[in-house]
Amino acid sequence: MGKLTLLAAASAAVVAGMMAISGAQAADAVKACLITKTDTNPFFVKMKEGAQAKAAELGVELKTYAGKVDGDHDSQVAAIESCIADGAKGILIAASDTKAIVDSVKKAQAAGMVVIALDTPLDPIDAADATFATDNLEAGKLIGAWAAKTLGDKAATAKIGFLDLVPSQPTVDVLRDQGFMMGFGIDPKDPNKIGDEDDARIVGHDVTNGNEEGGRKAMENLLQKDADINVIHTINEPAAVGAYQALKAVGKEKDVLIVSVDGGCPGVMAVADGQIGATSQQYPLMMAAYGIEAIKKWADTGEKPAPTEGKAFFDTGVNLVTDKPAEGVPSISVADGTAKCWG
Repeated sequence: MGKLTLLAAASAAVVAGMMAISGAQAADAVKACLITKTDTNPFFVKMKEGAQAKAAELGVELKTYAGKVDGDHDSQVAAIESCIADGAKGILIAASDTKAIVDSVKKAQAAGMVVIALDTPLDPIDAADATFATDNLEAGKLIGAWAAKTLGDKAATAKIGFLDLVPSQPTVDVLRDQGFMMGFGIDPKDPNKIGDEDDARIVGHDVTNGNEEGGRKAMENLLQKDADINVIHTINEPAAVGAYQALKAVGKEKDVLIVSVDGGCPGVMAVADGQIGATSQQYPLMMAAYGIEAIKKWADTGEKPAPTEGKAFFDTGVNLVTDKPAEGVPSISVADGTAKCWG
């Protein structure tokens, strides 16, 4: 055999060996899934970006799934089935129906997967192996306390509307809604349930699906109940912007105090523009990045993440953003909120 032939054969063997190693490495890569409520809400867009960036950094093979709209439980169930079939080591999920998803979560855990809730705790919270989230109750308390302090004596006669998420009352919806009441000085009755309160200041509740169109329609419905409504709690900033649009259409945008939760860059700008009075800022990129790290650690060591001391979940932080601070209510400025915002 000639020298050239020998060199060619040797090179081919090296290439084949490298391809085999590469294939083995790919086969051994830790697989993970991210399942969000939608892929259009800026909050979940940023969550996806955070997960993808951390997965690329750690060499984790990530697949992402999302519901068609907020509340699309069936798509999330189908996504979990796909993750199980794919042999993923872990799932990160922001559940649309925090109770109904538990059976699917148990199925994934039985298949050897670690399941981590992001943003929205499951019901019960320990159905997930861990939760990385904003303290949504605290987020609600902050905007409730700020609204009450801002109104002063008028808080005693306020007319309040609640623009919630979906009829199934996922935990994030309940926590923010009831937290607002606690912060404002309203007895929430059963803090695990929306709608059983009897405070005369509450005009009513409506659902928004967490988007602008839903916020607009829900605001219109509440105005039909009481045209003098003057305080609005919203589940998130897209719903808040929709509410503002509905109010502006009837010339009431300056008569109603709107508060919200999210802290995305468009929402912080809405605070700067006066559409939203204050918003509680949360940090989805951090939730997702920590989640990917936890799945990689689980795959490598079998260790599950620990919650924040004194809490049932890992608290990723919250800040009230407003340029009109209220005495006794901690907050950061719009400028600081802009430096920390996302989306």
